[in-house]
Amino acid sequence: MAKQFDVVVIGAGPGGYIAAIRAAQLGFSVACIDEWSNAKGGPAPGGTCTNVGCIPSKALLQSSEHFEHAGHAFKEHGIDVAGLSLNLPQMLKRKDTVVKQNNDGILYLFKKNKIAFFHGRGAFAGTAEGVHTVNVTGANAETLTAKHVVIATGSNARVLPGAPFDEKLILSNTGALTIDAVPAKLGVIGAGVIGLEMGSVWRRLGADVTVLEGLPTFLGAVDEQIAKEAHKLFVKQGLKINLGVKIGAITTAADKVTVAYEDAAGAAQSVEFDKLIISIGRVPNTIGLNAEAIGLALDERGFVVVDDDCKTSVANVWAVGDVVRGPMLAHKAEEEGVAVAERIAGQHGHTNFNTIPWVIYTSPEISWVGQTEQQLKAAGVAYKAGTFPFLANGRARALGDTSGMVKVLADATTDEILGVHIVGPQASELIAEAVVAMEFRASSEDIARICHAHPSLSESTKEAMLAVDKRALNF
Repeated sequence: MAKQFDVVVIGAGPGGYIAAIRAAQLGFSVACIDEWSNAKGGPAPGGTCTNVGCIPSKALLQSSEHFEHAGHAFKEHGIDVAGLSLNLPQMLKRKDTVVKQNNDGILYLFKKNKIAFFHGRGAFAGTAEGVHTVNVTGANAETLTAKHVVIATGSNARVLPGAPFDEKLILSNTGALTIDAVPAKLGVIGAGVIGLEMGSVWRRLGADVTVLEGLPTFLGAVDEQIAKEAHKLFVKQGLKINLGVKIGAITTAADKVTVAYEDAAGAAQSVEFDKLIISIGRVPNTIGLNAEAIGLALDERGFVVVDDDCKTSVANVWAVGDVVRGPMLAHKAEEEGVAVAERIAGQHGHTNFNTIPWVIYTSPEISWVGQTEQQLKAAGVAYKAGTFPFLANGRARALGDTSGMVKVLADATTDEILGVHIVGPQASELIAEAVVAMEFRASSEDIARICHAHPSLSESTKEAMLAVDKRALNF
């Protein structure tokens, strides 16, 4: 006997569980299906983000940063640490604890909002008279029906042809988070968010890290000035970053993996690593969804085809997050999940792609929102730029972290803020002010006139806004 609901959500990652909660808040009967399992076989909602992505990586980034500070930076603060040693099993255990806390938090939210949770894999079985049927396969098989279905099945790591993940020597983001001993030599293919974050973690813990990137430029999506500053700082820290390479054969033998590649000058190279992380992007997770059962349209890359409102080709079937067009970001998925639930309720949910912030949680952190200087130039938009270095910020000096800067781009005529780019301490937190400003179409003058607490890192944002008009006060 099928269990009936108003809304069924397939996937309990950031887009899915948030969509389910918002739909329940709006008075719908809601079910959410998710197949992630913990080490004991129990449910582990939260998707890639919670289980093998955002949350565990940030836990390890924080732990590894503490370790590096204790070994290098504490002495300057008058703190002498004798006999410093790494307890990697405890560090990984803490990471797992943080993950479980988030898993349990989502299960609690489902219970609080009276959402029926089904642990298993969801797949379409058909549609009849406007009602969709979804089968749940797993230890407790079920059949669910609903007028509305939200697809939030996320994404998987892209496999490099000829180098499948074994999660022992050749690692995806999943394996990169569970290395049980610090590798002497670690290779990373892909200088994107995941590659730089994971490379940073293991470098801090003692690995010799080499990053191989196929593109000729470093962080091509980032404002060029910010990317150049970040590159300089990462190289200074000890990351070996090779750009413009062409990856050749990848071979494994015993406990080593060898990568043959052609460098930017065209010379043949070969390097041996103890572990190799491959982070060359992600692909939509639609395999097993049985999209054909309801005539659901997928594009040539496997993404669910949606319009601007996240409506698919099938009536009352919606899709959000990594499985659809747009940036693969947890917070983008959340915003779409809320918007879809509100649209189902007849409201006007909204997601503004122009004000979605991006963050790379390295040290220094990199964050940005809006357009880069190169994008404005390419579009022929007249703009003004203002920058302010953390070197001139009192709070940054007190923290002992003065690397990087804040950069503001504003329309040359209207002064409307078009983009804000930050590399430096706590950039992930500082970018929120810029997002709010841009959402309300503020001018650089507006933020420059707002009183910011002293001493604070946020004063650097104010100073960069002032610098747009060439009137920074502290630089």
